[in-house]
Amino acid sequence: MKISRKTFGLLSSGKKVHLYVLKAGELTLCVSSLGATWTSLTVPSARKGTDDVLLGYSSFDGYANNKFYGVTVGRFANRIAGAKFSLNGKEYALEKNDGENTLHGGKMGFQKRLWDSESYEDKNGVFVRFELKSPDGEEGFPGNLWATVCYGLTKSNEIVVDYQAKVDAPCPVNLTNHAYFNLAGEGSGADVLSTELKLYCSSCFEVDKTLIPTGKILPVKNTPFDFTNRKPIGRDIAALTQTGGYDHCFVVDGEGGKLRPFAEVYEPSTGRTMKGFTTQPGLQFYTCNNMAPERGKIGSVYRSHGGFCLETQHYPDSPNRPEFPSAIFGPDRDYNEKAVFAFDW
Repeated sequence: MKISRKTFGLLSSGKKVHLYVLKAGELTLCVSSLGATWTSLTVPSARKGTDDVLLGYSSFDGYANNKFYGVTVGRFANRIAGAKFSLNGKEYALEKNDGENTLHGGKMGFQKRLWDSESYEDKNGVFVRFELKSPDGEEGFPGNLWATVCYGLTKSNEIVVDYQAKVDAPCPVNLTNHAYFNLAGEGSGADVLSTELKLYCSSCFEVDKTLIPTGKILPVKNTPFDFTNRKPIGRDIAALTQTGGYDHCFVVDGEGGKLRPFAEVYEPSTGRTMKGFTTQPGLQFYTCNNMAPERGKIGSVYRSHGGFCLETQHYPDSPNRPEFPSAIFGPDRDYNEKAVFAFDW
């Protein structure tokens, strides 16, 4: 096991951004202190050598203007309807950055912030701890919030994720990582439509035209959202004419708060597999829909369906949906969630 740190770049303020390189088992994960971002993940293959399986950029300049590739999202991942919510009789107005809604915490969000960071090692793996303070009123959210996110690699070829947050006033909190995966390799030129996916999710949310939940939770059986048995991502994607692909929140089976499986992914051309586990109640599955061609790493060009995201999280618009599991945290309730991504080939 090994971990190293180098200067990745400089912000306009003159502050240094660090890049950590973690090596454990047969994986190498690179993470940046800007946005607590996963910038690359190299994974072996039984058939085609080793590839970087994360979409992203070749240089610091790309990540300095990054939207969501590999970032840590907060204060509230996903959408909040109407960019507002009410709490204890007071209405809070948020930044509108997705039509009339708030997406991933607002215009700045945690993905554009420079996190404090330090590396450490234990008998099981190598880790980086990222810490960030979000002041009261930032992006319209109440309370001073202290977030800690730990990303690590284990000797068992796992990425281990721990999310923690404390806030000194009641506030919606919902943290996730926004990694874009392509298990064939980000530079392969292959889309993810032939990648096979199983979700441990028997139901998903009905959404309106702006992808806000209507409140209805629907069974996935015999619908395009049925991944209870492994199937190619592209098998039923043409039926999703409203979105051009998947951008929907699924309900993870089992008891929230306990680590349990949420997904298994198999990439047939390389034999790579990824298994996911989470304590969170929901999973946003996204397939890079309607994406204009974008320059990626070392000459790669990313297009629609060139990657997929599996974002473990609380349900979208939870602050406006009292029937959903509470995503309100505060002085007497800390935020603690975990995810694991296990790789094989």
